[in-house]
Amino acid sequence: MKQTQKTDLILIVDHIQTYIEQFHILQNVSVEVPRNSITVMLGRNGAGKTTTLKSILGLTPPREGKIIFDGMEIQGKRAFNIVNLGIGFVPEHRAIFRQLSVFENLKLAERTKGDLDRSGDFIFDLFPDLKRLIKLPGNHLSGGQQQMLAVARALVPENKLLLIDEPSEGLAPILIQQMMEAIQKLSATTTVLLVEQNFIMASQLADYYYIIDDGKSVHNGLMKDLIKNEDLVKEYLGATAGKVVSGGLQ
Repeated sequence: MKQTQKTDLILIVDHIQTYIEQFHILQNVSVEVPRNSITVMLGRNGAGKTTTLKSILGLTPPREGKIIFDGMEIQGKRAFNIVNLGIGFVPEHRAIFRQLSVFENLKLAERTKGDLDRSGDFIFDLFPDLKRLIKLPGNHLSGGQQQMLAVARALVPENKLLLIDEPSEGLAPILIQQMMEAIQKLSATTTVLLVEQNFIMASQLADYYYIIDDGKSVHNGLMKDLIKNEDLVKEYLGATAGKVVSGGLQ
C-alpha cells in the first residue's frame, strides 16, 4: 500500500484483524490520521469502513494488530475508557434519544460536569437550529436536524479526535452543504476521521484518503491526487463517485 509522508499522527491503525462472530471482517487494515486534518475512509457498502471505526472505539475489538491514539496503545481497552481518552463518535443512522429534548440529548453527552456550558456557544454557532429547537424532543426534529444533533453531541466533551460515520446519509443537498461547512469549521480545533459514501462531499472536505475494499486498506494518499485519478475512483467507488474531471469534480 502506498504510504503518504505525514508527521504528528494522532491515530495509527496498524494491520488490524477484526472478526464479528466467525466472520473475518477486517484483514490487515491500516490507517494513519495526521493531527489537525480531515481524513476520509472511502469504499463501497460492506467494505469494512464502519467496522474500522468500531474497532478503534473497542466496540468490535481487533484480535490482532495495534491501534495507537495520541501515543498510547488502545487496542484491548474497553470502549468507555477509549472514549474518555478524547475520542468522539458520531454513528451512522444518528442514534439520538428520540424521546428526549435537544437539551437533554446534549446534557447526557457530558463527560464531566460543565462540558455543555463550555462547548455550548461553539455548538450553537455551528448549528443555530439546535439553539432554536432546544426544548423540542428528538422525534420532532427533521432528519437533517437529527444529524446535526448527533454531531453536536460528540462536541459536548472536549475531544482530540472525532469519528464521523456517514454524516450526509439521507440529507437533502442544502443540508449536505450545511453539514460540510460545520465539519470544516470544527476541523479547525479537532482532528476528524470521516466515513463518507458521497465522494463529492468527501473530496471537498478531506486532506487525506484511505480506500477500504473487502476488509482491506488498498490505497491511500492525498485527496487532491485521488480527484485526478479517474480510474482508481471508478474501480473502487463506482457510481457513488460522481464524475471526476481534470482539476476537480462536476
